[in-house]
Order: sequence, then C-alpha cells, then structure tokens
Amino acid sequence: MADFLKLKKSNCKNCYKCIRECPVKSIRFSGGQAHIIGNECIYCGHCFVACPQDAKEIASSVEAVKVMLMSGEKVIASVAPSFVANYDGMGIGALRKALKKLGFFDVEETAVGATIVKKEYERMLREDKRDILISSCCHAVNLLIQKYFPGELKYLADILSPMQAHCVDIKQRYPGSKTVFIGPCVAKKDEAEHYQGITDAVLTFEELSQWLKGENITLESETDSLEESRARFFPTTGGILKTMVCDQEEYAYFAIDGVANCIEALKDIQHGGLHNCFIEMSACFGSCVGGPVMDKYHRSPVRDYKHVAAYAGKKDFVTGSLPAVEMLKPMSPIDRRLKQPSEEEITEKLRLMGKYYPQDELNCGSCGYNTCREKAIAVCHGKADITMCMPFLMGKAESFSDNVISNASNAIVVLNEAFEVQQINRAALQLMNIRAANDVLGEPVVRILDPADFITVQQTGVSIQNKRVYLAEYKKYVRETIVFDKHYRIYICFMRDTTKEETERAKKESISKQTIETTDKVVDKQMRIVQEIAFLLGETAAETKIALTKLKESISDE
Repeated sequence: MADFLKLKKSNCKNCYKCIRECPVKSIRFSGGQAHIIGNECIYCGHCFVACPQDAKEIASSVEAVKVMLMSGEKVIASVAPSFVANYDGMGIGALRKALKKLGFFDVEETAVGATIVKKEYERMLREDKRDILISSCCHAVNLLIQKYFPGELKYLADILSPMQAHCVDIKQRYPGSKTVFIGPCVAKKDEAEHYQGITDAVLTFEELSQWLKGENITLESETDSLEESRARFFPTTGGILKTMVCDQEEYAYFAIDGVANCIEALKDIQHGGLHNCFIEMSACFGSCVGGPVMDKYHRSPVRDYKHVAAYAGKKDFVTGSLPAVEMLKPMSPIDRRLKQPSEEEITEKLRLMGKYYPQDELNCGSCGYNTCREKAIAVCHGKADITMCMPFLMGKAESFSDNVISNASNAIVVLNEAFEVQQINRAALQLMNIRAANDVLGEPVVRILDPADFITVQQTGVSIQNKRVYLAEYKKYVRETIVFDKHYRIYICFMRDTTKEETERAKKESISKQTIETTDKVVDKQMRIVQEIAFLLGETAAETKIALTKLKESISDE
C-alpha cells in the first residue's frame, strides 16, 4: 500500500492535534513524532488540514502524470464537480483550455459518472429492495466501514464510485486511453491504487494549482452553463439525493456528513436502530466541497455551495449506462490486526498514567483520545506513550516542583504581577511566623513583606542578588534574591536566614571593640608612665650636666 499521507519529521512539534482530529485514531506516536498507521487510516485528510506545523503532506502524483503525457497516449482528465467551488466559479471550459496546455487530450466532468451511479442507486432501491442502502461514492466512508464496521458492509452499495464509473465510461469511448482524476480528496488516491486498471492517477486540486503555476498557465475567467448537469450537485451535502428520484415510499432518504456523524449512524445500524432507508454518507463536513485538499486553505462552505448550486442544471447529463456486471465493486473487510487488550493490561497502563480510581480518569482529551481508557488501550497497542497525558505530566511536574520548593532550606515566596502571594514554602512560613500557607495565599505581599524591593525589580527590570536585609517585624536578618520570570510573569523571592550569622558577627564585633578599647586604655596608661619616666630622667640629666660643667670650669680655672 502506498504511503499517500507522509510526515515531515522535522516539523512535527509533539502537539497531538492530529490525533485529536483523527476520527479513527490511526496515528502512532513514538519519540515525540507522529506516524500514520496505513492499515487503520481511512484517508479522510483531517490530520493534513489540522496540522499547525504543516508536518503532513500528500504524496504528489504530478510526475507520474507528466510521464503519461509524454508517452503519447490519450490522457483524459476527469474533474470532480467541486472544481467550480475551488476555482471560484470557473466553468469546465476554462479548465479544459488550461489542462490542454499541460498536454491533456481532453477534460470531462466526473459528474457524468455521478449520473451513471445515481441511476444505479435508483435501480437498486427499486428492484433489489434492500433494507438499508449506503452510498459508496466516498472512499473514506467505504474504508471506515471496511475497517471498523465490517458487519455493515452488506448495507454498502457495492458499485463503482462516480470517479470509477466515469473512468470506465471514458475508456470505453476512447480505447487505450489513460484517465486522471482531479479532485479535493486524498482518499481517491488509495481508491485508484486499490482498484487498478480503472483510474490511472489521481491529482488533488492543490497539485493541479501548483502545476499550473509552475507552467505559468492562468485560468481564464470563463463560465458556462448546461441544463443537463444536475449531477454537479454531487459534491454537496444531500447533493446525491438532489439528483435522485426519491419515489420509493417505503424508504426514508437522508444525508449525513462528517466522519463522527457517519460513525454514530453506523452504530445505530449495528444495534438495529435503522431500517428501510437510503443514506448518503460523506466523510467531510459539507461533503466534497469541504474536502481536505480544496487548495487546503480554501474554506468557505456557504460560498462554495452557492457556486455549485449556480453551476448545476435541472436535468441529468445525457449519458449511457454501464452493464450491471461492470458496475459491481466488491468490497471486503480490511483486517486492522489489532487485538483488544485484557482488562489487566488496560488497568496496568491506567495505573502507570496515575489513574488508580475512576475519579482519576478526567477524560480531558488533551492526549487526543476521548477517554483515559481509550488512551490506555492505545498504549497497549504501542500507538501512544504514557507521557501523552497533560494532567499526568502537570501532576508529575507540580509534585516535583512542590517537593523541591517545600523541602528547600531557604524561604521561597512567589508573587504574581499584582504582587499577590501565589506560593510560599515551609521555610518562609517559619521565617515569618505564619501559621499556614492558606493564611496568605492570594493576599498582597505587603501583609508579610515590604514590597519596595519587588517594586524596584519591576521598575528597573534588574534582579536583586544576595542583598542583606533586616526584617524588623520578624527580628530576622536575611540574604534576599528577587528575580522576575518573564515567561510565567511571576516574581520569585529567595531568602536565606542569616540571623544566627549576623548575631555571631555582631558578638565578634562587640568583643573586638571592647578589646580595642581596653588596648587603647593600656596603651594610653603606658604612654603616660613612659612620659613620666622620661620626664624624671630628663630632669636628673640636666642637673648632672650643670654640676659637671661647674666642676669642669673650676678645674680649668685651676
């Protein structure tokens, strides 16, 4: 099986949006990357449209079609009737001119095949008298039934789709020709590959638009009308019914769009809740005009319907019919190879996800699965990882951070931008003699701390680091650090109690001061004694000097 939906690994951002949008959860996550499970996928294309990172891409068939055109064979395009909505009201004539420039032999409307199919639906209701008949135009719906509701296959119309009926009709009229379907659907690529020999290639409108742009071919503004074109209604919700003669009184006729609604209807059928009805089923909301590849971003349901309605005629296309044997399309169940895990296995996975009791199963859907139980089953199947659970991860992260903060030796206070207390740990409660956290949570910080430093950080944008602060109201000294977390818009204050250190330092300073004072006194006293001794010694020396001088003088006289 070809891989029509591919993943750009570098773009996958582990957001799980694709699994939330996938109606059958056919996506596996491994290593933070999404992987599409081919045997489970119904190719509805919802993941392609929903991916915010453009990580999903549809395999292009442009090169294969170019090879066909170069072969010299007649290559005829079958264009889905939704083209009139995708190309803003352009008629088939304008599209024919553009595609012939690319090398196509001719261009026709798939609505011709739709006319053949709707006639067969009318015949089946009139002659076969089936209890329930489900339209088989939408290949995504067909795959949904084949893979997920095999018991309801007996109700699915086992005939060709409009694409296939038209291609068979073309090949009968142009023996040896090649057919290329162009439309808004990725599922048609799978249908063409699975039923080989009918449609040789499938292009999406997006592929065609890019191809035309690359060849500098512009669609000319040209419209046309045709009274015999009622089947152009096919790509709208209820469009099949609009083309049919709904005259079988014993039958109820109704249309359903969207995979989720189709699943609910199939469940009703499964449980015996529906009988005697013809059901038109479309996987896309709005039917084909809401297809995943209407140039992907072309989304205008009302305007698109208006374009289709204005372009459709009131009578059927003039066309023949195909022999009943050629209209048959056998569709068998497709095994998805998934076994239901045991209750013990499911319970084990739930416990690993932190779901020990029913009240723990929040069923929030953040992982992409509708319930925690569905997620646990996906984990058993290897499609999901235990960590794909927002409450589990948040609880784990909060538990970790709470443990770190609660058991930190330093006081920690967290404030919001309004300077209201958001979190406070045990060390802070003890530092400020607060009985319980609930007494201050949500309260202005001014109740417990001077907000001046917080205001300074707010005004300057500069953190305070290791500032020495005296908390007079608590008679405590702290080393304070205040930082502002720009991402979470919170102020975090760390305070290390240095009261004991400050007390010891003050005591040492006091002792040092006393020692210095005592030393100064001793020095002063000693200096006085020295000065006194020096004075006395100085006086005696003077007297001796005088006596000796007199003695010297008397001797000299002699």
